[in-house]
Amino acid sequence: MSFTNLGLSAPILTAVSEQGYDTPTPIQAKAIPAIIKGRDIMAAAQTGTGKTAGFTLPLLERLSQGQKAGPNQARALILAPTRELAAQVAESVALYSKNLPLTSTVVFGGVKINPQMMRLRKGVDVLVATPGRLIDLMGQGAVKFKNLEVLVLDEADRMLDMGFINDIKRILKILPAKRQNLMFSATFSDDIRQLAKGLIYNPVEISVESNKAAKTIEHWIHPVDKTKKPALLTHLIEKNNWRQVLVFTRTKHGANRLVKQLDKSKIEAAAIHGNKSQSARTKALAGFKSGEIRILVATDIVARGLDIDQLPQVVNYDLPNVSEDYVHRIGRTGRAGASGEAISLVTADDIQELSDIERLTQKLLCRKIVEGFEPINKLPETRLDTRPVKAKKPKKSKQFKQSDNQDEQKNKRRHGDKASQGPKKRASGHKAQSKKSTDNKSVSQDVWKNSVKKHK
Repeated sequence: MSFTNLGLSAPILTAVSEQGYDTPTPIQAKAIPAIIKGRDIMAAAQTGTGKTAGFTLPLLERLSQGQKAGPNQARALILAPTRELAAQVAESVALYSKNLPLTSTVVFGGVKINPQMMRLRKGVDVLVATPGRLIDLMGQGAVKFKNLEVLVLDEADRMLDMGFINDIKRILKILPAKRQNLMFSATFSDDIRQLAKGLIYNPVEISVESNKAAKTIEHWIHPVDKTKKPALLTHLIEKNNWRQVLVFTRTKHGANRLVKQLDKSKIEAAAIHGNKSQSARTKALAGFKSGEIRILVATDIVARGLDIDQLPQVVNYDLPNVSEDYVHRIGRTGRAGASGEAISLVTADDIQELSDIERLTQKLLCRKIVEGFEPINKLPETRLDTRPVKAKKPKKSKQFKQSDNQDEQKNKRRHGDKASQGPKKRASGHKAQSKKSTDNKSVSQDVWKNSVKKHK
């Protein structure tokens, strides 16, 4: 089958061909015709299978047949959980619509809101947004959805897992009831699937190897003591002469610490996580893609949306707390049929996380002990658990509660959300006012909790 058999018009087919694509992936072959027909979709496909094009191409096809957007209006809304993913989707929309008379823009936190408001004045055919920034823009009357035709939730499982459900419900309340709804994700747990069904109408369900890693990826683990992990990673990079490696850590502080250790070994590295400004994140990613930076250290939340062609290696410096995140992580390599390597540094304390990953992927990971880094604390052997995986809700870690979009939190406080100040100490005069001012300026973990509660 080729793209010409899916009902796409010549301008879109030309744009697809210019990117070197001639055969649709399984998710594209199933989703594109259904979306063009106007059906609601709930699709699960592993990362790297072309799911973004799976909804972008038919979306553009449908919009190309209608009327232009009016002032401050959007005809299609694509919601994404992170800035990086939103930016990547927006790039795809612009790429595939270049031969069409359609307009698009992307909005997210971490940057000034006024330029985004200006771009929305004339209206856009496709708006890509993160939930927090979109709510800010809606509150200021910068965007309206009277004529909305299509809603897309991308990485829907991650948005719901991250606590965006109340923001999504708030957005849904102002959208017209008559619209097409598309929900795409790399994975869908049973809980998320049931919750998603409450947000869309009689969807066509499409599943293409969800919760499985690409077959072109080679997996293995290096058992190691925790104290030797930095030295082992440095050893692997230098011995194998790795030039472009994406490394995952569990926390933002861990990412910063690892970058400092790599810098001491004269290895060019940069961290990308929620505490970094948008300009710093963009600069780090650009340097990584150009080869100026060899090692990009990332946390799970911001890694959604990282799209790097032919990335050869992904390293799990820390195993993820949630096994589904392992699939998302290693999905950065082995994309579109290319080969890739997924290496994990595993300590004896990680035995439960390792077992969960092996149960999810239904594969025992090969163990390779590196000479000179033999662990004193032996990693216990594992047995493959073939029972069905029960959905495991991720813990709301400090990393998330503090938010990967601090700019969005500040805006939420401006619009009435208040941070919990905790027990108040007696104070008077200037000192009391100074303490209150300092507390109001802080971005605390409680800001996120209260923001979510008030959006219900």
